[in-house]
Amino acid sequence: MPDALTDMLAARDWILADGATGTNLFNMGLSSGDSPEMWNVEQPDNIRALYLGPVEAGSDLFLTNTFGGNASRLKLHNAQHRVAELNRAGAELGREVADKQSRKVIVAGSMGPTGEVMAPLGALTHEIAVEMFEEQAQALKEGGADVLWVETISAPEEYKAAAEAAARVGMPWCGTMSFDTAGRTMMGTTSADMVKLVGKLDPHPVAFGANCGVGASDLLRTVLGLTEAGPSRPVIAKGNAGIPKYVEGHIHYDGTPEVMADYAALARDCGARIIGGCCGTTPQHLRAMREALETRPKGGKPSLEEIEAKLGGYSSASDGTGDGAPLKRERRGRRRG
Repeated sequence: MPDALTDMLAARDWILADGATGTNLFNMGLSSGDSPEMWNVEQPDNIRALYLGPVEAGSDLFLTNTFGGNASRLKLHNAQHRVAELNRAGAELGREVADKQSRKVIVAGSMGPTGEVMAPLGALTHEIAVEMFEEQAQALKEGGADVLWVETISAPEEYKAAAEAAARVGMPWCGTMSFDTAGRTMMGTTSADMVKLVGKLDPHPVAFGANCGVGASDLLRTVLGLTEAGPSRPVIAKGNAGIPKYVEGHIHYDGTPEVMADYAALARDCGARIIGGCCGTTPQHLRAMREALETRPKGGKPSLEEIEAKLGGYSSASDGTGDGAPLKRERRGRRRG
């Protein structure tokens, strides 16, 4: 069956997603160590404001405040029995905000990792992971989410479990992994590995890609790896607003709106169709990103040197592929060893 995100992708060259959740909630007064999901019922006005910020800045899609809403993560706050309540509330608030807009805005039900290690390396079995994701997914569906949005995943096994959960509840889904360890996820997955993984999944995600990680430069290097592998699904780029730095007792991201505008245009030129921000990205950044996407002409695929010149250096010499050799790329986009 057609879904809202697939319809929007068919009609648009690019879609602007939202920015950070945690950063903006901390700016509203959330304390470190507290569960953001509790605010869905305890501070609903703040969550409405969280959602409205990116919408007013021009985002076509925003994520619900449910990233840590699975039973494993909520157990850290003795709230594992509240999965359905907290996820449903987060989605209902999102539906309320989206339905008040004069344009179509998509509510994406955020589903983050369980925080546990999947078998055979850890104790979390595929069956239990699917059950946890299914419980969360069902509540997001009941709350009115248009699409499930699996994010910041490191293990392909967990990605597969989330895909199966989406199928069980009959929801379209998207999924991003976090490439934060020399171009690989924490569990060793490369951009090429992810394209192969997505190609074998049933159901396929509506779109897939990368989020968070290190800085915007690294993320776009991963996006180039994804798009050059010839994926059959649209690619997502959701990079951090610069590099985190500890300033006067707080984590501060150094990416300016001007830098994130460059990032957005480059992400589009790298081949991403859904473009947003992750940690540190505020509505101010999103306004600059929207303007860049609307006003700057589409360019050719950028080289690694062009990305570095605009966004800063890479955290590693390689993107995780090529037997550990530093990645080189010609300006026309071909890889060479």
